[in-house]
Amino acid sequence: MSYGRRNDNFGPKPVETGKEYDVQITEISRKGDGIARIQGFVIFVKDGKVGQNAKIRISQIGPRFATAEVVNGSAPASQDTPTS
Repeated sequence: MSYGRRNDNFGPKPVETGKEYDVQITEISRKGDGIARIQGFVIFVKDGKVGQNAKIRISQIGPRFATAEVVNGSAPASQDTPTS
């Protein structure tokens, strides 16, 4: 009996350790890391900010999520940005 628990989280992942991907940070985790998704797979991005478009490098992959670091990313658009 499955009790409604999904077991497909342990199949192939849409990311690979050490590879780089272009993502958009859409949320912030409870620990303060950015959250991005690739094909629905959650990636926690160290020092990521909501609205940031970034190139990330996957550092670790777990059964339900991956962790990554920003390689190159633009800051999110802010209304506080001074104009020259």
